[in-house]
Amino acid sequence: MAGGSISNGKNELIRGVCRSWNNNFWSAFILLDYAQFLMNELPVLLVTTSDEPSYAHPGDAGADLRSAENLTIPPGERRTVGTGIAIAIPAGYVGLVHPRSGLAAKFGVTVLNAPGTVDAAYRGEIKVTLLNTDLHNAFEIKSGDRIAQIVFQAVERASFIKVDRLPDSHRGEGGFGSTGVR
Repeated sequence: MAGGSISNGKNELIRGVCRSWNNNFWSAFILLDYAQFLMNELPVLLVTTSDEPSYAHPGDAGADLRSAENLTIPPGERRTVGTGIAIAIPAGYVGLVHPRSGLAAKFGVTVLNAPGTVDAAYRGEIKVTLLNTDLHNAFEIKSGDRIAQIVFQAVERASFIKVDRLPDSHRGEGGFGSTGVR
């Protein structure tokens, strides 16, 4: 944000916590640590020809992505929808594109490869492949409509170690419904 308003907001919160708890150092320290945790924001650089991603409510995990185009998804078909944005995510993080629950519940529209992965090194336009699972009704998208949400997460890189045999576990090779439905 321009003018350091995020930083100023953090500083005001921190000063307020310190003033409120000036007689109890450990309580102030715990609250201060919690306040800093709540205010952490990942700096993501943005280039846009459309609406920027936005959080609908304080504390939301996902920022809404909006369509940069008008289009129709026929029943049972998919379309890749441009958002008009490109981002630079810091190394060690990923952007995960998730469906919007309201679109899925009300219209049967979902993100086909959910979650879609936006790697830190990717610099192209974020596009979202939507699938209309409704077999009877087309789904209309207008420019500016919220079509998906992006969640940012820290990632760990794996070091793959080839072995002749994996260690035993309580689950073993059970998968694909091996635990039943009830």
